[in-house]
Amino acid sequence: MARPSLSLFFPAWNEEDYVERAVTRATQVLSRLTDDWELIIVNDASTDRTKEIAQELARKNPRIKVVSHETNLKLGGAMKTGFTHSTKDIVVYSDMDLPFDLNELERALHLMEYLEADMICAFRFDRTSEGPKRIVYSFVYNTLIRGLFGVQIKDINFSFKVMHRRVLESIELKSEGSFIDAELVVKAIKKGFKVFQIGVDYFPRTRGISTLASPSVIAKMMRELVGLYSDVQHPTQPVRPVRLPPQVKAIGGRKAAGSR
Repeated sequence: MARPSLSLFFPAWNEEDYVERAVTRATQVLSRLTDDWELIIVNDASTDRTKEIAQELARKNPRIKVVSHETNLKLGGAMKTGFTHSTKDIVVYSDMDLPFDLNELERALHLMEYLEADMICAFRFDRTSEGPKRIVYSFVYNTLIRGLFGVQIKDINFSFKVMHRRVLESIELKSEGSFIDAELVVKAIKKGFKVFQIGVDYFPRTRGISTLASPSVIAKMMRELVGLYSDVQHPTQPVRPVRLPPQVKAIGGRKAAGSR
């Protein structure tokens, strides 16, 4: 298998407990998989020491970039920033708390080549550690996505997706919140890209707080779901690629076009 060029990015909001651990493990895995890689930390206006820790790590390794939002742009904004600043052929993202073993990236890349896939989406083998409320939310949400958009993805919001750059260059992402995962996959499939799934072991967060199941987050996801459904039913042209949100600054590496 040819060694690919890889961009891996972490959206980060108040993740001071996880930054160094995630970066250490990511650099080990990326260095083993390829000689051409970059690691991007998207600091979404954190109020703890996330930014300072990330910047110190970037100063020690030129392959690490830190991109900071001046205001909190939520998960959708952080992911769009990560996609836009990624420069390599294959783009990967993960939550900073590493909910899966990053060594699974090697298997995902192998399957991407073997299946001639454009995107690999992971699903969790076992989610019982999340508790019954989160399991019910997830079941209802995934069932709704499958029913409305006709995409047979088991775990659409899980933060382990591997994609060729051509996918990002062909779609425009609009979501500001956690619905961006579903928007990404639905639009890729509707565009005709080949999307496959792999199962991975799941490691729940042990520090910090997840806000994914909060009422405000769920309400925003539902509003953006309605917007995407309307777009799918009544598509408009032209479609523009992923764009950089405003109010971002890059540290380390080169700046992407349009950054300030």
